Formats: sequence, C-alpha cells, structure tokens
Amino acid sequence: MSESPIRRIAHLDMDAFYASVELLRHPEFRGQPVVIGGRAVSPREGDHVRLRDYVGRGVITTATYEARALGVHSAMGMMKAARLAPDAVLLPVDFPAYRHYSRLFKAAVAEVAPRIEDRGIDEIYIDLTALPQDSETLARRLKQAVRDATGLSCSIGISPNKLLSKIASDLDKPDGITLIGPGDLQRRIWPLSVSKVNGIGPKATVRLQSMGIDTIAQLAGAAPDRLQEAFGLGMAQWLLDVAHGIDDRPVVMESEPRSISRETTFERDLHVVRDRASLSRVFLELCERLAQDLARKGVRGATVGIKLRFDDFRVVTRDLTLDEAVSDSDSIHRAAGQCLKRVTLDRRLRLLGVRVSKLEPADDAGSGRHPVQLSLY
Repeated sequence: MSESPIRRIAHLDMDAFYASVELLRHPEFRGQPVVIGGRAVSPREGDHVRLRDYVGRGVITTATYEARALGVHSAMGMMKAARLAPDAVLLPVDFPAYRHYSRLFKAAVAEVAPRIEDRGIDEIYIDLTALPQDSETLARRLKQAVRDATGLSCSIGISPNKLLSKIASDLDKPDGITLIGPGDLQRRIWPLSVSKVNGIGPKATVRLQSMGIDTIAQLAGAAPDRLQEAFGLGMAQWLLDVAHGIDDRPVVMESEPRSISRETTFERDLHVVRDRASLSRVFLELCERLAQDLARKGVRGATVGIKLRFDDFRVVTRDLTLDEAVSDSDSIHRAAGQCLKRVTLDRRLRLLGVRVSKLEPADDAGSGRHPVQLSLY
C-alpha cells in the first residue's frame, strides 16, 4: 500500500491589499507613504491630500510599506499616524473596489489550484497536495496568475500545514515566496516571537512573556505543567502543538460565516443624551445595513448582539438569543435595543456595533417587515 503524499498547503496573502488597489488608480503616489482610512476625500487630479491635513477621528485601515517603515500600521488612530508621517498621502476606503479585486485574484488562483479556503478579502489557503508541480513552480504560477488578473503582487508561504504557511507568507513580504521544509521549523520559525502564531493574541503573549517565554523556540521547550497551570490543559496542549509545527486542520472549501456584524467609529465621542438623535440614527442605519448583508448571504440569525467602546476605551458587549432566527432590520433593531438596555451608558461613546450570529439559511418567504425608526434606548 502506497503512503499518503505529504500535504502541501499554501497561504496566499495580498501585499498591502487596499493600498495596492488604490495605487493602481493613483500611480503618481507609488513609492510614497500612503495611508487608507478615516473619512478621507478622494483627491482630484493634481491634488495631494496629506495626512497632516486630516481633522477628526478615525483609524488607519491599511498603509503602504513606505508608510509602515515610518511606524504607521493598521488600526492606528489617524491623529497619531499624522504625527509619525505628516506628509503621507491620505486616501479614502473604497470597499466595492477591494471586493472587485478580491474576486479577480481568487478566480485567477482557482484556475491554477481549485482547492481554496477563503479566509477574507485578501487571503486564502490553497491545498496543493494533489498537483504534480513542485512547490516553488506552483508558487510562481500562482503569483503570475494573480498579477496578470489584477496587476497586484502577493506573498505565498507553503508548508505541510495551515499554521506554518500563514507564518511563512509574512516572512518575505512583499512579493515573497517562502517554503518551509525539513529543518526550516527550527531555522526560520522558532526564532520568531510567539505573537507571530495565529491564535496567540496580545494577552496570551504578555502572559507567556511574564513566564520568560518570548520566542516560539522557548515555547517549544516550555514545561507542560507550567503551561497547564497558566492556561489550562487544552490551551497548554495547543500551545505545545503549534510551537512544534503541528496542525492537522484541513483546507475547507466551503464554510458558512458564524456571524455578521456592522460597526462604526465616531468622528468624535458622542454623548448618550445630548447626541441621542445622532446615535439613534446611526443605530438604525447599522441595523439596516446588517439586514442587507444577511439578505445578500441568504442567512438569518437567532442571536443579536451589540458592541460599545466608550471614551476610556472600555469595550462592552451584550447578546440576546431569540426564539426564532431573524433577518429583517426591524427585528434586529428591537433585539439590539434590548441589549442596550442592559448597559450602563454613563460615558461618551467612541464606537457602536451590531451583530447577528447563530446563522442559518434564510426562509425564502421572508418576514415582509420594514425598518422602523426607534430610539437608541
């Protein structure tokens, strides 16, 4: 009986995706620090909208590598970014354009390697195991297919599993190919910070560092009982597995979203009383847009939740599970309103979000109900 072939899993990650799409439309900004985000205004021909001129709240969605070299990164506040890179070009977010290019690059990849797991607008996993070419040849074919279809570059990591491939795709950005074979776990992965492992977040990183564990190599050599005491049995076993490059997860070609959400960060902190009308309007708009998202995906959900971030950066979430799944904005709005009643609104708000989870296929008949303007409360 022949042995099963060694798995070859690729992680393809588009390079600075949003910014790269914008540079296709604004090639005059190539080579300059460019940031995308906030409520920027699209530049007219010959104009140069600079980050130093931005006024208001907002966060960076993404940035070119030239801007990242100045310390700017995604999720950074716009005003802080302006202090670091005042001359950076500022462009607005254009999600329809990004979704268009996302569809193009995924279709191009599917022509070369059809076993794809969609992980978001700018990244996918690809199972290459059954394909006859060697890994480097396949990586170059995939990169060329993406460039021919979009004019954009991507970086690809290939290893026996999803865990290592995702780490690898980030090692030689931009426009990189990174192959992880025998000996490369110790040589290229182990020296990295534990934070490079997808699933080890900021809190776990800090806790590991407090134990003297900074690198993946140190995590691989950690005493299991110490990890179990700090994280519990299940998490400790997972940490040891990932540190040794163990990951058996398959590439899943079809997956349903677990939840769908909409949220917005306000240009200024809003007062729950004096800005009640504005908050109520935004609250309704979020519910309406969320209902549209559910309709596009053909799903509905039984759990409705909210997310609030206050001016002290404290985040509060609340959920309500209904007797029946819903998809219309009226029902979402009413359920989210019930969640709001369970929160003490004693500080100004920076962010408001609404989500629907426990998703299932929608009833084709629909509810027939329409949005109703309600109070925030």
